[in-house]
Amino acid sequence: MVSETKPMQYATTESDQAVTLNPPGPLLASVIWLHGLGADGYDFVPIVPQLQLRPEFGLRFVFPHAPVRPVTLNNGNAMRAWYDIRSLTAAGRVDAAGLEASVARVLALVDAERSAGISPTRIALAGFSQGGAVALHAALTAPERLAGVVALSTYLPLADALLPRRSAANAGLPVLMCHGRYDPVIALAMGLAARDVLQAAGCAVEWHEFPMAHEVSAPELAAIARWFEARLT
Repeated sequence: MVSETKPMQYATTESDQAVTLNPPGPLLASVIWLHGLGADGYDFVPIVPQLQLRPEFGLRFVFPHAPVRPVTLNNGNAMRAWYDIRSLTAAGRVDAAGLEASVARVLALVDAERSAGISPTRIALAGFSQGGAVALHAALTAPERLAGVVALSTYLPLADALLPRRSAANAGLPVLMCHGRYDPVIALAMGLAARDVLQAAGCAVEWHEFPMAHEVSAPELAAIARWFEARLT
């Protein structure tokens, strides 16, 4: 991952919808990266320099903000969330309507990158925790072939409803999954179950476990950087 070339320097643009890091040179590929429950688009901005991607990579990062909504698990208090979570049970972790609305928003962001001249095959989705669940659903139902999806410390809600709706264009989709062995929020078993469903559905899953909790580690960032460089350069 580490290059002797000076890492890319990004220009930041901000709005009430997203934080965007633009490359200094030609725009060649894009990553749309979704944060976890209660965070915002700024949450993963600091990790981009740590990826140490080469300047010629030409990669734009888009970090959208989830809407502010009441979250049942949070006693109904409002926070940024891609969908409501009613309980920590498998059935209560997601509301279908909220998930579908967030998937539609992500696919609209893909369309915006395509309108900027980026081929969908050079657009990757990424997400952490709740954002990873949305990224997986969006990638698997996208009507055009994407570069792949990075799913960090996450799970696959409503899989039975998702699989019949998979897009033929994204059959065999490359998926990078990373999970902490000691994750107290989304148990490792939930990540493994998602991996097994995706593999059975024909996705090309690269799986990594790390000795960490519900977080991101340096070895994980190295794996992410290698995956981006293999699919977006």
